[in-house]
Amino acid sequence: MKILFMGTPDFAQESLRCLCESKHNIIGVVTNPDKPKGRGMKMVMSPVKEYAIEKDIPIYQPEKVRKNIEFIDTIRELNPDVICVVAYGKILPKEILEIPRYGCINVHASLLPKYRGAAPIQWAVLNGDKTTGVTTMYMDIGMDTGDMLLKEETEIGEEETTGELWNRLSEIGGKLLIETLEKIEEGTIVRTKQGEDFTIAPMLDKEMAKINWEEKTAKEIHNLVRGLNPIMGAYTFFNGKKIKLWKVKMREEEELVALFPELEDYLFKLKDVAEGTILFANDKKGLFIKAKQGIIEVEEIQGENAKRMPVGDFLRGNEIQAGEILE
Repeated sequence: MKILFMGTPDFAQESLRCLCESKHNIIGVVTNPDKPKGRGMKMVMSPVKEYAIEKDIPIYQPEKVRKNIEFIDTIRELNPDVICVVAYGKILPKEILEIPRYGCINVHASLLPKYRGAAPIQWAVLNGDKTTGVTTMYMDIGMDTGDMLLKEETEIGEEETTGELWNRLSEIGGKLLIETLEKIEEGTIVRTKQGEDFTIAPMLDKEMAKINWEEKTAKEIHNLVRGLNPIMGAYTFFNGKKIKLWKVKMREEEELVALFPELEDYLFKLKDVAEGTILFANDKKGLFIKAKQGIIEVEEIQGENAKRMPVGDFLRGNEIQAGEILE
């Protein structure tokens, strides 16, 4: 089949790679325009564009697709059999959806109808879900509302971060897209309506990254940290300076005493301290923080204007005392 591919991030790049290694003819790639990035504001191309250049595939980068007559006419001239859309970042208008004879197929990183929207992977981790997956679907004019085609489910590891899950789902998505196209070509694909029982996964808000030690439980903080890794990082304040927590573990008091028996009397004295209190800080044994319904062990941390590093390295360069409280 003649395929026009639309996508932008590395998640989409994996699906494009699978298409390029298949029997199908990739007639073009549509991706978002290059954007300035970093302190030098250097123009950076999307991962999908980088791969398309490597494979010598024609590239189209419209600023907008709605009411863009020139771009819509270009797609009509290309006359694709199917348009494959993976994390493109723009909602396609009806005029484009109606062009390919086999329709527009989307790879969505959730088990629809759960987590329609822009950040399904992140919210699955933030909410502490045990499972997630990938769904392929026919696109319509709504936001992830089209008929479902194929699904593949996968478990989410207890310590798995958004970044790690992102990479796994991108591989699942690429393979599922090829399987979906095969069934469409064979005429054996089955469409399933989504129904009205759905949830939304909106864009992440930077304000949500601040850890509220008084309100959030240890489990919620653990999910927040891994859910925002590597996107923005969950943060707190120590002596007025912002620090980010990139990797943490949940610990029970009994578990901590089993690890460090010499701390039993010490921890007993700190039973009634406020959430966010440093229980123990040692460059060899670690950094432990009091939280609601548990203890947070920090494994990877980033100080203000510094790089991410193992907590032991951080503690060797920063003096932190037990009893001090994180803001």
